Amino acid sequence: MSSNVRRVRGITAAVAVAAALTAVPALAPAATAHAPAGTVTVAAGPATTLVFDKNPDSPAHSKLSVYEGDKLQATYRAGSGTGVKDDCVRAEGWMPNGNWRIKLKDPFYDGRLIKGYAVHLQDMKCSRGTLTRTEMFIHSEMNRDGGQGNTESRRWDGDTDYKSNGCVKLRPADIKKMFRLLNRIGWPTHLRVVS
Repeated sequence: MSSNVRRVRGITAAVAVAAALTAVPALAPAATAHAPAGTVTVAAGPATTLVFDKNPDSPAHSKLSVYEGDKLQATYRAGSGTGVKDDCVRAEGWMPNGNWRIKLKDPFYDGRLIKGYAVHLQDMKCSRGTLTRTEMFIHSEMNRDGGQGNTESRRWDGDTDYKSNGCVKLRPADIKKMFRLLNRIGWPTHLRVVS
């Protein structure tokens, strides 16, 4: 093969790569513009993983950890349930193990019971398949604007507030830190629950 032919092929390949690289940024904003508000978008780079590790000795002393690739970025104390370790008990048992798809993240969530910083998770059957756990979140106790309210369900009072109806529950300051961190490094698509 002559040097002229190699040079032409090299130039053609370089032009094709450059065209591909310049086309990607033009597509990204259009794709983002059509994504529904509050949906989870995943950033390029090492995969972000969110892991809730249930503590069988004390469910209110469990951990929620954020990993970027293999690197631990943060760990927060978290609780799930009222102390009942049976994941098939509605509104009392802790969250079933598995990969929970993140449906929505919202720092101004305005649900009937849950308000403020919240991550809404998919519905999932419990370990025995006898019950589907619905309306599961990662959340705290706060007003819709993230501030503290006057009623118990809107005001964080300490250790007893790690109890929940099964959701993963964090201190208000910790869920705000988690949102800031995940907004910076990228949101995962799932919460992995283990024990």
